[in-house]
Amino acid sequence: MRLYSQKDVDKKALKGARVAVLGYGSQGRAHALNLKDSGFDVVVGVRKGGASWKKAKKDGLAVAEPGAAAEGADLIAMLVPDLAQKDLYAAVENNLKKGATLLFAHGFNIHYKQIKPRKDLDVVLIAPKGPGGLVRRQYQEGRGVPCLIAVAQDSTGKAHAKALSYSHGIGGTRGGVLETTFAEETETDLFGEQAVLCGGATELVVKGFETLVEAGYQPEVAYYECLHELKLIVDLLHEGGLTKMHEFISDTAKYGDLTRGPRIIDDRVKNVMRKVLKEVQTGKFAKQWIEESAAGGKNYQKLLKQDKDRQIEKVGSALRARMPWLNEKRT
Repeated sequence: MRLYSQKDVDKKALKGARVAVLGYGSQGRAHALNLKDSGFDVVVGVRKGGASWKKAKKDGLAVAEPGAAAEGADLIAMLVPDLAQKDLYAAVENNLKKGATLLFAHGFNIHYKQIKPRKDLDVVLIAPKGPGGLVRRQYQEGRGVPCLIAVAQDSTGKAHAKALSYSHGIGGTRGGVLETTFAEETETDLFGEQAVLCGGATELVVKGFETLVEAGYQPEVAYYECLHELKLIVDLLHEGGLTKMHEFISDTAKYGDLTRGPRIIDDRVKNVMRKVLKEVQTGKFAKQWIEESAAGGKNYQKLLKQDKDRQIEKVGSALRARMPWLNEKRT
């Protein structure tokens, strides 16, 4: 394992560099603002007159159309959604100067060969292990979200140093920057989202809620037990792993965890996880997602609507309305 911190940063690597951040969504906004606050010369590349254009200008950032933003930039951060990156790269490729650095926050398009960068470019990855809002808040608090770093193409011999300097600019070196590869970052990220963080966790919550409701318990009580209280456990895990969670839950909860947990998430589930991982590794998932998007995303929208129409969402919406502090706006 190679973990970098602030002392490993070559401060000359991006000294005087112009950084173009293409996209102003969750990660784009966080990166652009953090870099600006770190003293970088930043320009945001977005569609002229759109909501992102207006938001970036309001935030005090220089704004330009993507092609103009990329032209002459020393580092170009591709921070639009995965499936928009291929067309965006094609649109700005001729604007990129020789030896520029092309940076990604997720390896999807490089790993699955949707984008094939020019040979004279440095191609690097800085992937914060947290959503953009957290990347921004942690930076403002003097902290930092850990990042992964990788180099896919090093035409200048300085790709790694420039990537590490960029990570330092967004606060990543405060939390630690871990060496990886585009393949490892992409495959573990997709698997984690599908099997644990999003797909696995949400389906576990929903199935637990449905089990209680079908057994005759009040939906509101089921919601509190299976969804609302999950934050307590996740916070403990985030702060101190399994050890801290066990320290702060009751002995009854611990015994139930240790004896019943393995019955719920058993070898059958683990075997399904292996199959899901294989689909990521072989590119089957990427191919399916790319084709779904190209076809207009009809099935994707149908599945999304079904998810939002679940009973747990209706019950939760009513209960959360009594806790307005849950929706306090975060910058």
